[in-house]
Amino acid sequence: MLKNSQAPIVREDIRNIAIIAHVDHGKTTLVDRMLQQGGAYAAHEAVGERVMDSNALERERGITILAKNTAVRYRPATGVEVRINIVDTPGHADFSGEVERVLTMVDGVLLVVDAVDGPMPQTRFVLRKALELSLRPIVVINKIDRTEARPVDVVNEVFDLFVDLNATDEQLEFPVVYASAKTGIAKLDPHAEGADLQPLFETILSKIPPPPGDDGAPLQLQVTTLDYDHYVGRIGLGRITRGTIRFNQPVARVGRNGRVEMGKVTKLFAFDGLKRLEA
Repeated sequence: MLKNSQAPIVREDIRNIAIIAHVDHGKTTLVDRMLQQGGAYAAHEAVGERVMDSNALERERGITILAKNTAVRYRPATGVEVRINIVDTPGHADFSGEVERVLTMVDGVLLVVDAVDGPMPQTRFVLRKALELSLRPIVVINKIDRTEARPVDVVNEVFDLFVDLNATDEQLEFPVVYASAKTGIAKLDPHAEGADLQPLFETILSKIPPPPGDDGAPLQLQVTTLDYDHYVGRIGLGRITRGTIRFNQPVARVGRNGRVEMGKVTKLFAFDGLKRLEA
């Protein structure tokens, strides 16, 4: 993933987004459907429910505790495939440090709000962090298939929340997508018929800015989270802000105290669907 540099080169084939939602508002189910319709699964593969909740406690409690990364490939009408990198963020204020770190990896957020409940307290905390980072928001009103859904009222409540959080004029002009993650449909008009998630994908491509970067500058990568592999050991996940990273490349790690340690890139991975593939 690429971000800011002095001589930016825009990567139109990439979008970096995070998904924000209160518990039980359908965030993880929406990611499931995006993965399915984005071709993350082969035709013969069985697809589980809430696949992003891989942690045993998450499955038991139905919540997202650990931030996770995945990637969806989407081919719009133009025919040029776009890689949508997705960060599934914790939905609790208890994990504020995790939230603040992972939001630095993205350029925009999907705010998923239940069409019945409207915005809730945990939505408020994470959204405030995203707005403070000047991230572009897309509001997804989910569960519009419920008989008691009130999408128009909920959009107004979301607007009031944005105002209360001191959103900028540009952030207040947020696009709205109406969805039923359970059935895998999205639409721009709550009363229209829906067929798939194409309207959501198209809104991401048109409203979330592509990341700029400079491939020729010296490498700079900010590690935001750590993972562990039984064969490789500890793995740093992060976003390249400039330059290029390659296998066997010598690198310098700068600690919080300014101490510099030299090393080498021994393994390099990229996310593709739910898989972490060597790159």
